[in-house]
Amino acid sequence: MLNLTPGNDMLYVISRSISQGFRGGLFSSLGIFIGCLVHVFAAVFGISLIIANSPILFQAIKFAGAAYLIYLGINAFRTKPNTPETQNDLQKVKPWQLLKQGAITNALNPKVAIFFLSFLPQFIDTNVGHTATQLFTLGMWFDVQGTLILILIAFLIGRTSNFIKQNPKFWTVQEKITAVILIGLGIKLLV
Repeated sequence: MLNLTPGNDMLYVISRSISQGFRGGLFSSLGIFIGCLVHVFAAVFGISLIIANSPILFQAIKFAGAAYLIYLGINAFRTKPNTPETQNDLQKVKPWQLLKQGAITNALNPKVAIFFLSFLPQFIDTNVGHTATQLFTLGMWFDVQGTLILILIAFLIGRTSNFIKQNPKFWTVQEKITAVILIGLGIKLLV
C-alpha cells in the first residue's frame, strides 16, 4: 500500500513520463530502483543508523538531493518546449542520463533512508536470526514492487503523453509544470 501512495518518486516519474514519454518514465523508474538499492544496502550495513544519528550528515544529504531536483527544474524551465517541431531535441536525452537522474534523485533522498531504518525493522523476527538477510529481503521486495508500480505509471502517463504532444500549447504548459514539480520536490525535501 505504501508504494501506491503518491510520493516524490511517483511525482518524479509522472513528470518525466509527461515530458519524455514512456521510455523516459521507464528509465527514470529503473534509476529510482538503483537509487533505492543504495538505501537497502545502507540499511543492511547500518549506514542508515549513522545518517539518522548525525544531523550534519542528514542535512548534507538532504540539501544535496534538494539542490539536484531544483537544478533539474531550473533546466526544465530554460529548455524549449518539446513540440513536434522540436521533437528531434528529445532524441538527445540518452536513457542512461534518465537512469542516472532517477538514481541520484532517490539515493540523495534521506527520507527513504529514514523509512528503511524506521519501518522495515518492525517486520524483522529476531527469533529467526539472520537479521541482515531479513532486512535485505524486505528492502528488495519493497524496491521491486515499487519499481513495478512506477513502470505501470510511466506506461499509462507515457501513452497519454503522445496524445498530449499533438497540442503545442499544452506541451508548452506541461514543460513548465514539469519544472515546477521538480523545483517543488526539491523545496519539499528541504522543508
